[in-house]
Amino acid sequence: MDNALFSRRRAERFAQLLDEANGGRRHHVRSRDDDRLAPLVTLGRHLGVNPPAAEVDPEFRTGLRAMLLATAAREGIGTPAAARPAEKAASSRGSLLPAVTARRARARGAILIGIAAGAVAVSGISAASENAVPGDALYGMKRGTERAQLALTSSEISRGQLFLDFARTRLAEAATLRSNPSGYSAVLDDMDADTRQGVRLLTGAAAQRSDPAALAAVDAFLTDQRRSLNALEGRGSRTDRARTSESLALLESVADRADAMRAAIACGQELTVTSDTLGPIPAICS
Repeated sequence: MDNALFSRRRAERFAQLLDEANGGRRHHVRSRDDDRLAPLVTLGRHLGVNPPAAEVDPEFRTGLRAMLLATAAREGIGTPAAARPAEKAASSRGSLLPAVTARRARARGAILIGIAAGAVAVSGISAASENAVPGDALYGMKRGTERAQLALTSSEISRGQLFLDFARTRLAEAATLRSNPSGYSAVLDDMDADTRQGVRLLTGAAAQRSDPAALAAVDAFLTDQRRSLNALEGRGSRTDRARTSESLALLESVADRADAMRAAIACGQELTVTSDTLGPIPAICS
C-alpha cells in the first residue's frame, strides 16, 4: 500500500466516501483519488457486513486496543469540545474552521477503523495460512508472517528459537512434497538455512554469556528433528533420500558443535573469534 495514501487530503476524501457508502450525505464532487480509494471503501463495507470468522489471538486484540486508544488520545479523537481549549478558541475565527476540524477528526477516526479492520482481517488470513505448503495461494502469507515474527523479536535467544521452529515447520512441509522432487529439495534447503541461522544465534548467545543454557533449545531441536528426518530417510526417490541424508549430516554437525561449545564453557576455555555458519568455533579444552 502507498504510504502517501493517508495524506490529509486523501484521508478527508476517504472519510467522505465512507460516509456516503454508509448512507450519509452525498458530496457531489469527484476526486482523482476516488478510483484508488474505492477498493478500500469496498473492503471497509465488506468487513463491516461480514467480519472475519477467524479467532483472533487475545494478546493481539489487547495490543491492538492499546495502540488504538493511544493513537486516539494523541490525535484528540473522541475528546469533548470543552476539553479542547485550542479548538474552542479557534472557533472564533469563523464557522468554517470547526467544520474542517470535525471533518479531519472523522477522517482520523475512519483511518483508525480501517487500520483495525485491516489488522483483524490480516490476522484472520494469517491464521488460515498456518497449514499452507509450497504451491498454496496462502504460502507467501505464511512466510511473511514468519518474517514479521522475527522483526518483532529483539532477543538473540528468542530469534534463534524461532528459526529452529521454522526449521521444524519446513520439515513438516517437506513430508507432504514427496511426489515433487524439486519442491522437496527446495524446502529442505530452506529448512537447513533456518537450522544454521538458529544454531548460530544460540551458540553465539552461549559463547557471549559463557552459559550453556541457550544450548538446551538446540538439544531439544536435535531430538525432534532427527526423529522426523529419520522417518523420511528411507522413502522417496534416490534423489530424495540423498537430499535427506545431507540434512541429517547437518544435524550431526550441529550436535558436535553444541557438545564442543558446552565443553569449552565448562572448563573455562577462552573461545576463539573464529566462526562459521554454525556460530563460534570453540577452542579445544586443554
